[in-house]
Amino acid sequence: EMDDEDCERRRMECLDEMSNLEKQFTDLKDQLYKERLSQVDAKLQEVIAGKAPEYLEPLAALQENMQIRTKVAGIYRELCLESVKNKYECEIQASRQHCESEKLLLYDTVQSELEEKIRRLEEDRHSIDITSELWNDELQSRKKRKDPFSPDKKKPVCSLTFPRPYIVYMLQDLDILEDWTTIRKAMATLGPHRVKPEPPVKLEKHLHSARSEEGRLYYDGEWYGRGQTICIDKKDECPTSAIITTINHDEVWFKRPDGSKSKLYISQLQKGKYSIKHNHN
Repeated sequence: EMDDEDCERRRMECLDEMSNLEKQFTDLKDQLYKERLSQVDAKLQEVIAGKAPEYLEPLAALQENMQIRTKVAGIYRELCLESVKNKYECEIQASRQHCESEKLLLYDTVQSELEEKIRRLEEDRHSIDITSELWNDELQSRKKRKDPFSPDKKKPVCSLTFPRPYIVYMLQDLDILEDWTTIRKAMATLGPHRVKPEPPVKLEKHLHSARSEEGRLYYDGEWYGRGQTICIDKKDECPTSAIITTINHDEVWFKRPDGSKSKLYISQLQKGKYSIKHNHN
């Protein structure tokens, strides 16, 4: 048992001891803070100087990663350049092949048109009777050369197969010839009994059956449509594979594996200049 004085004394001693401990704790905390601050400043100076291990190890890893990525980027760049170069060469080759194909098609088209014109001229020659005198006058007019110093003389009136009196034309011989050809063709159409019968004209026969119906192509007993893969064959050339893109009334458009587009005329298939078949590969 303690009296009040002892208790008060003991309490004061405890308070003094607590204040002393708090002061020591504060001093220790300030000292620790200063030590930690000095350590951080020293580490910062090492980092700035490039000597801290905590800085050098990650830096070495970053530099190694940079070298690897730089090497990979260089390899990727070379591959991209090679790919672009190969694509450029492929485009040039495809353009040349497309140009050659279009040239061949144009040649065949022009040849077909000229053959058609020749056939029509043969029909006109067999169906129209023109006197040899008109032809001779035309040939003589071409051979003669006008003298620039001689006065102009009117040419004699050319006589046609009509009975007298003659008709005087103020036209050139070529214009007269064209008009006479038109008249004879009209006479042959309106009055076939007035024209002397001529031997029938021998028309060109088609070797193959080919026609276009409702967006489809009929060729030698088989039907072809858009999107189908075909094999195109021409004499003295290697067969080529293609995909049909469009079928018109007189032509068929197709696309080759290289992306180039060309066309075939149905008349070329009929004449056997080209042949096609289904490609089941």
